[in-house]
Amino acid sequence: MNIIFISNSMAKAKTLSVFQVSAIVLALLVLPVLLTLVLIVPQDTPAQQGVKSSKLRFSFNIGDPQKHLDAYAVQMGELQARIMRLDAQSERLAKLAGEKKTAAPINKSNAPILNAPSPNAPVSKPSAANRGGPLVLSSPYTELDLQKHIAELTARVEFETEYLSELEATLLQQSMLKGVLPNRSPIRAAFNSSSYGWRIDPFNGNKAFHEGLDFSANAGAPIFAAAGGIVSAAETMPDYGKIVIVSHGSGLETRYAHTSKILVKVGDRVEKGQVVALVGNTGRSTGPHLHYEIRLNGNALDPRKYLNARN
Repeated sequence: MNIIFISNSMAKAKTLSVFQVSAIVLALLVLPVLLTLVLIVPQDTPAQQGVKSSKLRFSFNIGDPQKHLDAYAVQMGELQARIMRLDAQSERLAKLAGEKKTAAPINKSNAPILNAPSPNAPVSKPSAANRGGPLVLSSPYTELDLQKHIAELTARVEFETEYLSELEATLLQQSMLKGVLPNRSPIRAAFNSSSYGWRIDPFNGNKAFHEGLDFSANAGAPIFAAAGGIVSAAETMPDYGKIVIVSHGSGLETRYAHTSKILVKVGDRVEKGQVVALVGNTGRSTGPHLHYEIRLNGNALDPRKYLNARN
């Protein structure tokens, strides 16, 4: 096959042979492929030559198991922190109860209860080897099973935390400290911001334990001493802002934080219901409110259990 080109500027016609036409067609077909390879396929740098990169392989791995492991590690860490707080609370209860044997918790809400051995029961160390039984319907532990197990443990821990807080408040109200318990509301407002317990931290978005009650109120609102005592601190702290701490004896104290103005000084004796500070927005705070805590020997108690007590 010959192709003839005719032009006015040409003195004579030129023809292309079959071989030349085939070469042109082949070049037109190969050129786009070469351009695609050069522009799209990533090239290794000299320092990376001889080493296979795994970035491309993992970037498209939607079911990355490491992400699941990290999520479960966070959940287990939270459970461990809660259990540690339960252990500390159990030790405080043991000291308050002395040799008294407390009754088992009543499951009013049909919530699961952690099984605790009797204090007088002999202690035996379980052994991993002392187990057995026929193997029936064996199946691997799935991710759904693990999620369900973590959710059940969390529910049990939360129930036990609530029960122990109520038991602790009852024991304190029956102890020698019943006359000095802070059972007056520290402000003329309801706690409608953050309650005592686990919450989402307003600054970093992580789960954190809130060791008091937040009372939203206008700046300048009066703050009252929840019980009589001696002012042990009246200063500014990074997280609490301007804070007043009142000691009520035997390791019991109340804290009034984020205030705008402190009206007492260290060593002052205050009466129950006396104004000790004004509501503010100092320290680690997102707006005007009172952060109120009750502590026994440095350990935070649930203030809700004492606000409902009789004055």
